[in-house]
Amino acid sequence: MGVHLRPLIKKYFFEIILFLSFFAFACLLMWKTFRVDLEGNMQLASRLWSDFAATIPLIRSFSYGSNFPPQYPIFSGPPIRYHFVFFAVVGLLEKAGLRIDWALNSASTLAFFLLCVSIYLLGKIIFKSRTVGVISSLLFLFNGSFGFVEFFKKHPLSPNTFTDILKNTEFTSFGPYDGKIVSAFWSLNIFTNQRHLALAYAVVLFLILAIYHFSKHPDKLTWNIAFLIGLLIGLFPFIHLAGFAMLGITLATFFVVYPKLRLKLLTAGLIAIILALPQYLYMGFSGNNTKLFAPGYLVTEKTLFGYLKYWTYNLGLTLFLAPLGFVLSKSYQRKIFLPFLILFIVGNLFQFSPEVAANHKFFNLFAIGANLFTANFLIKLSKVKILGKLAAFSLIIPLVFTGIIDFFPIKNDRLITLVDIPNNKVANFILKNTPKDSVFLNSSYLYNPASLAGRKIFMGWPYFSWSAGYNTDQRQGQMQQMFNPGKKEFLCRDLEKYNIDYVETQKPIGLEGVTVNYSFFEENFKPIFEDHVKKITIFSVEKSCKI
Repeated sequence: MGVHLRPLIKKYFFEIILFLSFFAFACLLMWKTFRVDLEGNMQLASRLWSDFAATIPLIRSFSYGSNFPPQYPIFSGPPIRYHFVFFAVVGLLEKAGLRIDWALNSASTLAFFLLCVSIYLLGKIIFKSRTVGVISSLLFLFNGSFGFVEFFKKHPLSPNTFTDILKNTEFTSFGPYDGKIVSAFWSLNIFTNQRHLALAYAVVLFLILAIYHFSKHPDKLTWNIAFLIGLLIGLFPFIHLAGFAMLGITLATFFVVYPKLRLKLLTAGLIAIILALPQYLYMGFSGNNTKLFAPGYLVTEKTLFGYLKYWTYNLGLTLFLAPLGFVLSKSYQRKIFLPFLILFIVGNLFQFSPEVAANHKFFNLFAIGANLFTANFLIKLSKVKILGKLAAFSLIIPLVFTGIIDFFPIKNDRLITLVDIPNNKVANFILKNTPKDSVFLNSSYLYNPASLAGRKIFMGWPYFSWSAGYNTDQRQGQMQQMFNPGKKEFLCRDLEKYNIDYVETQKPIGLEGVTVNYSFFEENFKPIFEDHVKKITIFSVEKSCKI
């Protein structure tokens, strides 16, 4: 058997080494930012701290809690409006006995690895060049924005520049949150924070690769394969909402582009719609009052010059080199760029969630597609004698410089310890003494002990639920009313109305805009647990409200 493998290993030795490098990099990225220490506590990179305040409760709702039919565990009651399947799988892995860092990092590493592989294969197969595949992967890993301009404003070019880069702890630009023009969403930070995003991109790219293959061999797109494509896309709203939109745009684009595949692609699309519709109905997006047509994205100056300035800073030389690579491509290669271009247009014209910044998902995928053609241009340029080679090499430097600088804030990021079960006395009590489907009226937002124990809370940090389309202002008012009741019977009525099983109070309260009438609960409710160090008390609704 080893004799037969040798020719394959020799033939694909380059890919084997490259893919192992991708896998090692993915492991480094995920394990550097999240792990569990020897005491059993979670250690999170500081830049994960906010986003994982929604991620950890979602995972734990499936591993330690009972969350079916799914609800958003930090906004109890309504059906979930967030794509949850990736984290449900992670939760089930933890439930099966895999430690949470192994469960999450394994899934995240695999997803990021598949994304890197898909980018390389797109470049290699469509442009028939390993080098295009490698350069496209490199441009993806190290973004080509002009963010390095901001870096040199703070760290002027000097003999210490190399050391400044190695010791860097801040991203070059974090727009719009720091007032700078270059977006915060170009660095690899989006993949460490949004662990399911790489999987969505990988599936889109593999679909593009598959349809490209079928365009060359239409007879190989059988009805069974068309059904499987429709099934995959149709299940995506629960896996990744933006990913579903991207897959739909890709399928619709190729329906137009490839006449010989139309009937089967139409069939796949109809199957996808039939499967996706119940998921959208379950998630109840009618409650989201987002204005759909909202041109501009994060561009502040809505003029032709303003758009050109914004995208020049954010896409860097890719904005100019990708079109050149497109012109120098063959017609069948150009067709592959169309879904990426449509994503760019859609992201600039429409808004699909309350936060317009969420559209970055479209632009990150667009950049992956544009990088393919930038790489193609660089290869074409490198074939123009010595000067072409020098020019191509010189252009690669500004195309990856910002990404290299932005890698080190991830590498150098400090870790924050999150005390987890069993070292967390409050969470441990909740885990062992409350039903898995319990709901808590919580008095702290981030990493509430009930969330760590897999229980649902009335509302976590409002940003997460707001961005998913929930009415957080209304719920905050409901929390204020329940924590400051006029009469006990009114409170008990409300607690029953919202299916709340336990009330948790903490001094001082950790909720913005909400106060707590501690004396009311101490006088009228029966505590089942008290932590005098953290000043947390848990009251049973059933024991306190029964007549």
